[in-house]
Amino acid sequence: MLAFVVQRVLATIPVMGVVAFVVFLLLRLSPGDPAAVIAGDYATAEQVERIRAQLGLNLPIYSQFFTWLGQILRGDLGVSIFSNLPVTTLIAQRIEPTLMLALTTIVFSIVVAVPLGVLAAWKANSWIDRAVMMFAVIGFSVPVFVLGYFLIYGFALGLNWFPVQGYRSPFDSPAAFLHHIALPTLTLSAIFIALIARITRATVLEVLSEDYIRTARAKGQSERKVLFRHALKNAAVPIVTVIGLGVALLIGGVVVTESVFNIPGLGRLVVDAILKRDYPIIQGLILFFSFIYIVLNLLIDIAYTLLDPRIRY
Repeated sequence: MLAFVVQRVLATIPVMGVVAFVVFLLLRLSPGDPAAVIAGDYATAEQVERIRAQLGLNLPIYSQFFTWLGQILRGDLGVSIFSNLPVTTLIAQRIEPTLMLALTTIVFSIVVAVPLGVLAAWKANSWIDRAVMMFAVIGFSVPVFVLGYFLIYGFALGLNWFPVQGYRSPFDSPAAFLHHIALPTLTLSAIFIALIARITRATVLEVLSEDYIRTARAKGQSERKVLFRHALKNAAVPIVTVIGLGVALLIGGVVVTESVFNIPGLGRLVVDAILKRDYPIIQGLILFFSFIYIVLNLLIDIAYTLLDPRIRY
């Protein structure tokens, strides 16, 4: 187990290196010049060139890359072009809303989706199964921003049950936090619930046809124990896998959801940085999200051995 963990941790180093190179290259080769944006519409060519020199944008691309890579290895993600603040400081200021939204979404999605998937498998080909699968199809089909605006129109503007936008910290007021985070969580959870419910249903349905399930029923065990103690436990590995893969959808959905509900998190920071072509922020955030995704997948791989004793590394 320890050798496997060390091997996976070491494997993340080249992966992060490739991600850093691709992100750096795409941003540098994309159209637009941050120096021209900073200088303004009425700046002269000399003023724009002076700003490019100050930012190091007049250097060869390979020189810019190795300079930036050296900063990353020292834990320095750079300084924002517009706010003149370190990128690490900006991430620290914005990480709480994004982290809270992600946590509430993951917890709510798992609590809702796993029982729905088990129920659909148990009642396969019934109206319950068809209703769950129809919900899953709708959850995949409706874009996040469309669902967000629909919930705002119905529950915030129409019924006035929730605020339209904003964020409150759970450390200041737990009740206000839940009041503000409810609609964003519902918006972001839709596609996540659909994904987990479909995989849970398919996996549990396959397990229910195994011989040890028939044996458990023949011994007189309750259907609830058969479903959750035997079927769900043996179907846990694919479910945990899809939860980990769904984190990629979650990261993309956070950007859209925070923009719709005006939540001052990392998603809004990404959008603002892209609009301003603030290279250091964009690069730093992509690397940060990539690191989180890789760590979560590492934890999921380790969890396999806890969920299924037959798996050994």
